[in-house]
Amino acid sequence: MIATDTALGLDAPDFTLPATDGRMVSLADIMMDHGAVVAFICNHCPYVVAAARRIADDARTLMGEGVGFVAICSNDASRYPADSFERMGEFATAYGFAFPYLHDEDQRVAAAYGAVVTPDFFGLDGRGRLRYRGRLDAGGSGRLPPEAPRELVDAMRTVAATGDGPARQHPPVGCSIKWRV
Repeated sequence: MIATDTALGLDAPDFTLPATDGRMVSLADIMMDHGAVVAFICNHCPYVVAAARRIADDARTLMGEGVGFVAICSNDASRYPADSFERMGEFATAYGFAFPYLHDEDQRVAAAYGAVVTPDFFGLDGRGRLRYRGRLDAGGSGRLPPEAPRELVDAMRTVAATGDGPARQHPPVGCSIKWRV
């Protein structure tokens, strides 16, 4: 289990989950030469909705630079129908996701990563080790401040160039993951 930034350097937990496009996708499927990002998101959280286009844009940027990208929804859809698998597909289409959007119905993957909020970003190096754990940027549930850095993109560029994440990593901020009760 990867739960805090003290776990930086540990191997990321593996997974194989269903994607909204009908495929089964594993961590190995999304890994690229310079690593990958595993993002925990959902469809209804105002933090995710506010950042969804930026997530899609930053994912395209990173994938173009050899960093894989995947998003996972682990919320309890029985209590939060807006996060159902069907709605996940609609959300991915609406925001132009060029990466797989996976359903973690039993919530094992979120638990293994220690994900706590949506959105929550885990950046891995090319060998699958955790090098970044934090937020996308300073946008929160509102607009991104002018001149704000692209924290996730910058972090993954640092990982690609040095093998290590940035020294300063801001914790993720968002809605709590909706765990099954």
